[in-house]
Amino acid sequence: MSTPDEPGSGARVEPAFGQPAAAAPAWTSKLEQLAQDMMRERRSERRWRIFFRLCWLLLALAVITLTVSSPVGGSSKSAPHTALIEVRGEIAADTEASAESLVAALKSAFEDHGAQAVVLRINSPGGSPVQAGIVNDEIHRLKALHNKPVYAVVEEMCASGAYYIAVAADEIYVDKASLVGSIGVLMDGFGFTGTMEKLGVERRLLTAGENKGMLDPFSPQNEKHKAYAKAMIDQIHQQFIAVVKQGRGQRLKETPETFSGLFWNGEEAIKLGLADKTGNLDFVAREVVKAEDIIDYTPHENVAERLAKRFGAGVGTGAVRALREFAPQLR
Repeated sequence: MSTPDEPGSGARVEPAFGQPAAAAPAWTSKLEQLAQDMMRERRSERRWRIFFRLCWLLLALAVITLTVSSPVGGSSKSAPHTALIEVRGEIAADTEASAESLVAALKSAFEDHGAQAVVLRINSPGGSPVQAGIVNDEIHRLKALHNKPVYAVVEEMCASGAYYIAVAADEIYVDKASLVGSIGVLMDGFGFTGTMEKLGVERRLLTAGENKGMLDPFSPQNEKHKAYAKAMIDQIHQQFIAVVKQGRGQRLKETPETFSGLFWNGEEAIKLGLADKTGNLDFVAREVVKAEDIIDYTPHENVAERLAKRFGAGVGTGAVRALREFAPQLR
């Protein structure tokens, strides 16, 4: 005889507490369906989100491409135009006004048959004599090769290394308030020996070669090294003077102050023969070159290059600057 607890006894088996026997499969099915619907909806939203992001990215790339490729004057390079090259900021190897960038722009401008003349628009305090010298030499070479005139247009400042470049032009145009000149060379730095003594800091410098620690800012100044450095920058100064005299020729009205490192406003610079006339870029393109359309040949960094410089290429710049601290500068 079977008992109520044995299977097959005919007695109804009760489900566990709180779990209805017949309803469980239905609820499970509905939950699964709801989860699947939610997943499909999220996938759809994600696809649309990716689609719109790609659209915005393509639009941004199109705008950047048009901006970079479009010339200043809006003309094609085959039409007659004035070729513009910007010389802005410090003239140094790792800047936009480096010899590498400017020489590449100069070659492109001179080789374009539509370019009637090349205009250097300058706003710079100067910089490396090496970089400025390379650009000056290249301007002279390209002028002789392509027989095209070169004009310099000064905005706020054309000093030292920037003027070194400007004198390669056939004519220099300035604003009456522009700052022009500063024909000199400097080598600057700091001395920390007194401060180190007060703080109890000892300098430990090991060199192989008696002059290897020359101009070390943490060591006392050595008169022999000072005289050697002064002779070197005097020689560079004479090179600078020779370039100015060659570029300006008979127009230069030399005075005892001309090569002293002083600078003048545009109006005085014209009187001294350091510049020729007043005029801006538009004036030179319209009245001198006779080609109002202006095309900018200056290389410009794209977004990726700027980000790379900001986040990646900055590693180690402190050490490089330390090595360059005592390099001669035309500024």
